[in-house]
Amino acid sequence: MSAGKKLLQKIGADGENEVVHYLCRNGYQIIERNWRIKAGEIDIIAMEENSIVFIEVKTRSSNSFGTPFDAITPDKAFRLQRLALAWMTINHRWGQEFRIDVAGVWPLPNGDFHIEIRKAVL
Repeated sequence: MSAGKKLLQKIGADGENEVVHYLCRNGYQIIERNWRIKAGEIDIIAMEENSIVFIEVKTRSSNSFGTPFDAITPDKAFRLQRLALAWMTINHRWGQEFRIDVAGVWPLPNGDFHIEIRKAVL
């Protein structure tokens, strides 16, 4: 694996970790991270009050190629919906309220992260 790819993976993992900390500070309970089946992966699954929240994390070092939210194409949105429904089925959670959020993450020069959560994007 190239050094550039490793750096991108580290930035993405750091961004996801920061989102988990952000969610916990804001009253979410983390249920699962990086839940994967053959069809794909859900980055974070959490509870907020009585709702299950599926969170897609997108980390970007700049907006040169679009914001993190621009990365949610119609195909990606459809895949996220299918994955959320699969998780609900496997975990016997039918009938429970749920939503799909997207967390945009930007590393800052001082080592901190700017996090923006868009709720119920799908």
